[in-house]
Amino acid sequence: MSQAVSISESQEIIRDNMDYTLFSWSKQKGIAPIAVKSAQGVYLYDYDGKRYLDFSSGLMNVNVGHGNQRITQAVMEQMQQVSYVTPSCVTKVRGELGKKLASVTPPGLTKTLFTVCGASAIENAIKLARLYTGRHKIIARYRAFHGASYGAMTAGGDPRKLPSDAQQVPNVIHVEDPYCYRCPWGKEITSCSRECVSHIERVIEFEGPGSIAAILMEGESGTSGCIKYPPDYLQKVRALCDKHNILLIADEVMSGFGRTGKWFGVDYHGVVPDMIATAKGLTAGYLPLGALIVSDAIADHFNDRVLWLGLTYSAHPVSCAAALETLKIYEDENLLENATNMGHYLDQQVELLKEKHPSIGDFRNTGLLGCIELVKNRSTKEPMAPYNAKPEEMAIMNKVAAKLKELGLYTFVRWNYIFIAPPLSITKAEVDEGLAMISEAIKIADEFVN
Repeated sequence: MSQAVSISESQEIIRDNMDYTLFSWSKQKGIAPIAVKSAQGVYLYDYDGKRYLDFSSGLMNVNVGHGNQRITQAVMEQMQQVSYVTPSCVTKVRGELGKKLASVTPPGLTKTLFTVCGASAIENAIKLARLYTGRHKIIARYRAFHGASYGAMTAGGDPRKLPSDAQQVPNVIHVEDPYCYRCPWGKEITSCSRECVSHIERVIEFEGPGSIAAILMEGESGTSGCIKYPPDYLQKVRALCDKHNILLIADEVMSGFGRTGKWFGVDYHGVVPDMIATAKGLTAGYLPLGALIVSDAIADHFNDRVLWLGLTYSAHPVSCAAALETLKIYEDENLLENATNMGHYLDQQVELLKEKHPSIGDFRNTGLLGCIELVKNRSTKEPMAPYNAKPEEMAIMNKVAAKLKELGLYTFVRWNYIFIAPPLSITKAEVDEGLAMISEAIKIADEFVN
C-alpha cells in the first residue's frame, strides 16, 4: 500500500511553478528557483526562513527597496477611485506623473508617452524616430540589450536574440563598443584617439547619413557588463547626431531613476538626447510601466499630425500612481545622494578585494550599477567564461553562482560577470555583508588563475 509523501510548503510552491509555468532565458528542467515569501528593504525571505541579500535589486529595478508601503497605499487609493481608463481619457495621476517627469528630465524633454515596459518603450522610440525623420535605419551597439520583443531584441546585439535571429527587424546596424578593458582597437583610454567614435562616423558614411533615423545608446551600460564610456564618448556621439540630423535615443531602462547617482545616466555625461526610453526604476518594479520621453521639437511635430503609436495599457492609472509615489520616495529618502555615496564606498571596497583575489580583472561601476569581471590571468585578460559562453564553459562561474546562493546572496551572474546593483537604499553595513559573500565565492575562481 503506497503512502503519500508529504512535502513542504516551499516544495509545493516550487513544484506548481515548475509544472504549470515557464521560466525566462532558461532550460525548464534542472533549475532551483527561490520560493520568495516576502521581501523588505534589501532582503528576500523564502518559505523556509532563509534570508537573501538582494544585490541586484531584482533585475536592477527595485531601486527603492522592497516592501515600501507608501507605494502599496498609493496603488490601493488609486484602485479605489478608478483602475482603468482608455488612453484617450485622462486621469489626474497621469498628468501629475507627466509633470513630475518633466521636472527631472534633461532640459527640453517635457512630454511622455507611457508604455507598459522597457521593451515597449524602445519599440515605440524606434517607430517614432522613423515617423519623425522619414528615415529608416537605426544604429546601435553590439554589447547592449534593449528588450526581448523583436524590434528591441534586434536593436540590441545581445546573443540572447540569436536563437530567433531569422526574424530580426530590418534596417538595424550595429557598431563596436567602447569597451576600454578589452578595446577592439587595442588602444588605451589615456592615449587613444576615440577610434570607437570614428568607427561610428565611418558607419554613418557607409550607410548614408540621410537614411539614418537614430542612434540608440544606453545611458550607462548594464547587463552587457557595465561597460563604462570614455568621458567624452556620448558627447562625441551627440555631436555626430547633430552634424547629420540624426536623433539620439537614450535607453535609460536600467540606468534611469537614480541608478547611477543621477536621475538618468546621460546626466552623468552632460548630454541631452532627443528621446529617453525608460522603465524599471520608474515604479521600482512594484508595477509594470514604461515611458518614452521626447523632446519638445518631436512633440510639436505631431501637433497637427497623427501620432501613429498606441497601447491598450498606456498611462494605466494604477501604474502611474505607483510611479508618482516612487518618484517622491527618491526625493524624500535622498536615494540619489545615497546611491552616489554608496557607489564611492563600493568602489573603495572592491579595490581592497582586488588585492585579495587575483581572479578580479576589472570592476566597472557608476553609482550602484556595477560589475566585477573575473579572469584567469590579469595580463592576458583571459575571461573566466567567454562571451556567450556555452553551458560547459560556465562550469567555474556556475560554481561561483551556486556558492553565492548558498551563502544567501541573490544577484545576477552572467558569463564572467558578477553584478552589483543593490537597492539605492542600501547601507554601508549591507554593502559589507554582500561583498563578504562575494569574496568568499570568488575564492573558487581564484583556484583557476594561472
